Amino acid sequence: MTDRQDAGFREHTPLSEALIRFGEQVSPHGRAEAVPVTEADERWLAAALTARRDVPGEARAAMDGYAVLAEDTLGASERAPVVLDRNDRAGQGRATPVHTGSELPSGADAVVKVERTDDRDGDVAVRATVAPGENVAPAGEDVAAGTDLFSAGHRLTPADLAVAKSTGHRQLTVAERPRVSVVPTGEELVEDDPGPGQTVETNALMVSRLAERWGGTATYRDVVTDDVDALGDAIERDTDHDVVVTTGGSSVGERDLLPEVVDDRGEMRVHGVAIKPGHPLGFGVVDETPILVLPGYPVSCLVGAVSFLRPAIAWLAGAEPDPLAETAATLTERIHSDLGTTQFVRVSLDDGDATPVRASGAGVLSSAVEADGWVVVGPETEVLDVDATVTVERWP
Repeated sequence: MTDRQDAGFREHTPLSEALIRFGEQVSPHGRAEAVPVTEADERWLAAALTARRDVPGEARAAMDGYAVLAEDTLGASERAPVVLDRNDRAGQGRATPVHTGSELPSGADAVVKVERTDDRDGDVAVRATVAPGENVAPAGEDVAAGTDLFSAGHRLTPADLAVAKSTGHRQLTVAERPRVSVVPTGEELVEDDPGPGQTVETNALMVSRLAERWGGTATYRDVVTDDVDALGDAIERDTDHDVVVTTGGSSVGERDLLPEVVDDRGEMRVHGVAIKPGHPLGFGVVDETPILVLPGYPVSCLVGAVSFLRPAIAWLAGAEPDPLAETAATLTERIHSDLGTTQFVRVSLDDGDATPVRASGAGVLSSAVEADGWVVVGPETEVLDVDATVTVERWP
């Protein structure tokens, strides 16, 4: 421990490189399940989806009016209407009442708008010539049978579910939710009222709930104390999960044991990422299971979870993560950053302005609550001036 503590971090891997290396150890789990379409919101498709039937399934009236044979209206005009027999059965010489969305009756091929007709002693005076198919929604106009709807890896929205159901799907084959184990570590952590030198456990709570929002199924474990054997056993216990996430104990202090534990039980592949806050982050593999080691400072933990765990859950499901929502804003205060480091600056938004909530302080959890998102300052940028237009990422 002393050598590591004196040496500090051997490297600070650039964020872009760290994400590539982390992605190389996170493979799709390959498990799928069939779920009712009503329960598939925000699930990732495990197989491509194709329309099983036309929508609409038959030709329909696109207007309120009368279904007719178009040839019967030839020459009809305001000055010279054509009189047709009002009849519930369509056919030559007949006009059949229809409503928008109703099936076009057999024997008709067009619809005359109701406002272009007049009732005339039980008959219908048609004051417009219509062409075949006019004011008619043909079968398959919305979606034709056999149309490719969504590819594997697509994350379903409520509108997607409506399309899937309308085209004949009652169940959808989706990726199982990736299983995420979240293990809080640190002998100072407690669940109830803290005593002197103690801290209430919050990081793993936050990460486990985020994992659920991002599409995973989270196991929120009890606190594990700073003991090499206890930490190693806790990690190995959960290697049946798709990814194990630890919080705390990731730096280079005497009680920061997790990098050595992961390296002893498997392989620590990155320790130290060039991000601020969050540079003590690391990751490795134990029993072929990815282990993500998040820092103990709350905001560092949040940055690491959004940057690494969020995409990992999508990758495990065989998909790509959705981009975070972004807002363009005008910076109200200058931001200084370290060259070579990607900095996440928490900001609040007000009428198009972005104001830093706190430029530093990775342990100030309330700053994340007060912020509406963060500005990501790239490693090549040292200063962002007042009035600069910035992109604010809105984390969930």
